[in-house]
Amino acid sequence: MEETGQLKRAFIDATAGLIAGGISRTVTSPLDVIKIRFQVQLEPTTSWALLRKNLSQPSKYTGMLQATRDIFREEGLPGFWRGNVPALLMVMPYTAIQFAVLHQLKTFAAGSSKTEDHIYLSPYLSYISGALAGCAATVGSYPFDLLRTLLASQGEPKVYPTMRTALVEIVKTRGFRGLYAGLSPTLVEIIPYAGLQFGTYDTFKRWTMTWNLYRSSNTNLQSREDGLSSFQLFLCGLAAGTCAKLVCHPLDVVKKRFQIEGLQRHPRYGARVEHRAYRNMFDALRRILQKEGWAGLYKGIVPSTVKAAPAGAVTFVAYEYTSDWLESALT
Repeated sequence: MEETGQLKRAFIDATAGLIAGGISRTVTSPLDVIKIRFQVQLEPTTSWALLRKNLSQPSKYTGMLQATRDIFREEGLPGFWRGNVPALLMVMPYTAIQFAVLHQLKTFAAGSSKTEDHIYLSPYLSYISGALAGCAATVGSYPFDLLRTLLASQGEPKVYPTMRTALVEIVKTRGFRGLYAGLSPTLVEIIPYAGLQFGTYDTFKRWTMTWNLYRSSNTNLQSREDGLSSFQLFLCGLAAGTCAKLVCHPLDVVKKRFQIEGLQRHPRYGARVEHRAYRNMFDALRRILQKEGWAGLYKGIVPSTVKAAPAGAVTFVAYEYTSDWLESALT
């Protein structure tokens, strides 16, 4: 009986995570495409940086609005959803695995499978559970992340017309290991990122619940059972996504560079990342810092943060409500 209950809970968590991830990824895809274009551009991404380095040749992308206009003019509206299919294939199993593993880890740590008991875990256990769940989800979905990055960064004319073409070419030129190019910096990134995202989300939820009890002991709030309104859940997710992204962005830049090395884009997109341009993650960090400065490690930080905040918020709200709906439907 207990095993059946655990399987049902795992199904609820995985399904809710799958749906939440799909909604969040589709809504925020345009910002993700812009972020990737900045991250894989070796030239400076701001007009100020161009002037500071005395470069007369303009970079392809120098600002969010300019990048938005150029992508729309050259690739049309579909350009903002380029790579969205592999992105969905990546993020949906990613969030499904992540939330299912997270619930099991929290159940083990709290000694209870009830979600309402998990909110009272210590911050340390929340961070550790989030980090381990993020690692498991990353390994399970990484090849799709790689394909998404290649398709989103190639521009026009296309190097890979379809996801299948990209998959076959990568395996042919780099071998099966090529599907996991950049996995090391990704895992190094995901440990603090997922830990911070889930840890801070739980922390903000606890603070908000305490605030609700403090200010409304006799007020009838239209809220969920845990005392949080949908808007408060959205704000908690927004804050969690922002904190995690600001801390971990440089490692995301390094990951993208490994993923697109050797990609032969049109010259108008600037210099390309050559094969084996970086020996390892630390060499990549050093070279980017040396050639592009600190700004190089934070290329795409604006669209990345603008995307991460609503993405985190939408994911958490969609997960919470889908999970509640499935639980009531299956009970």
